[in-house]
Amino acid sequence: MLSPERIQALCESSRPKLEAMRAALRAHGSALVAFSGGVDSTFVLKVAVEELGERALALTALSASVAPEEAQEARELAERLGARHVVIGSNELANPQYAANPTNRCYFCKTELYDLCEARRAELGLAVVLDGFNADDFKDHRPGHKAAREHAVVSPLAEAGLTKEEIRAWSQALGLPTWDKPQMACLASRIPYGTAVTRDRLLQIAAAESELRKLGFRQFRVRYHSEVARLEVAAEEYEKFLVADVRQRINTAFLALGFKFVSLDLEPFRSGRLNEAAGVTKPATQGSAGFALPVVS
Repeated sequence: MLSPERIQALCESSRPKLEAMRAALRAHGSALVAFSGGVDSTFVLKVAVEELGERALALTALSASVAPEEAQEARELAERLGARHVVIGSNELANPQYAANPTNRCYFCKTELYDLCEARRAELGLAVVLDGFNADDFKDHRPGHKAAREHAVVSPLAEAGLTKEEIRAWSQALGLPTWDKPQMACLASRIPYGTAVTRDRLLQIAAAESELRKLGFRQFRVRYHSEVARLEVAAEEYEKFLVADVRQRINTAFLALGFKFVSLDLEPFRSGRLNEAAGVTKPATQGSAGFALPVVS
């Protein structure tokens, strides 16, 4: 959680970056925002609506890999921002390369997404497709960014050099409820690489995570290991498991969903653990394909 003092300092130091982003959006004239309802894409949509008005459109693609709560939140956020919003279905599961769950699975998912975005962009005569890729994302394993480059998707956050902390700070300053939203990823990311992604498994994971939300958990993952559900939760939420009723409710709910065993990981949740287990290396921080982070002073 960012303190008020830290938020103010981040906004002051990164104000030139935000102004550069605003100017770039105005220069595009119109845009379609690939909108998931997460911290980054919500911030992009907010700024796009402020700069482009009706010439900005949010597109949310839904499939079994999107939690129902996330889909509903995307609808509510777009309405709150006064954005034009379309919701369409995506079918990445029909692609056997995606379903096989290789280490570059996200590439096939994003290819499906950006195909849909490009088709709607062309249909409506909008100038560009925008995504929520930010400056910090260069530090992680992001195979989906290759699909973005292939589709000429514009990443206004990365181009302006805005980091995750700066985006959260500005989101708070602009009144966005997502400013402190836990980091999210598609449900397929709960399945170890090499284990097939199926609709039934995604629905099972979605239902299990929904049960944890009902109990007040915020930062967590339900990792799928066939008969075993392995729970990763934030360090500050471990104490909830000291309550016998909480443990019993989780165990009962998960068994009813088809899991035979429920385990709590002794290492707190942090993003990228499955990548590490699979030996996936992180790219250089300066980006890829010649995309170097800009310096905004």
